[in-house]
Amino acid sequence: MPKRAAGILLFRKKKNALQFFLVHPGGPYWKNKDEGVWTIPKGEYETDEDPLHAALREFQEETGIALEGDFIPLEPVRQKSGKIVQAWAMEGDLDTSKLISNTFLLEWPPKSGMFVEVPEVDRGEWFGEKEARQKINQGQIGLIDQLTTIL
Repeated sequence: MPKRAAGILLFRKKKNALQFFLVHPGGPYWKNKDEGVWTIPKGEYETDEDPLHAALREFQEETGIALEGDFIPLEPVRQKSGKIVQAWAMEGDLDTSKLISNTFLLEWPPKSGMFVEVPEVDRGEWFGEKEARQKINQGQIGLIDQLTTIL
């Protein structure tokens, strides 16, 4: 059974153009990687957990911000890894300078026995549609496609 994740695609309208909020994964492996590695705030969830509840929890864990409002359900997408991402879109705004991510212990370098504490995401940014399509994990482009069709 493939892994499942749930997340939120936050968007806003600036000067009649859509912008999408994406986060960059934290840790030394991702430090110098950019295009194709950004993602919506998301995380895995248990099969008995409500996916929207998981998406909201993950958004708050990765940004420090709790969301409330109207959520637009999107069709799940499958990433290259096989992971299925269930997402909801929501119109909103946030100040990226105020993001606070949870942290985790990572063995680094791999198989060294040494552990470092790293943030799950090291930053978040707003991107216009063209740039968001370049930055986002290619398996999640379908979420942007769906939202732009809906709007």
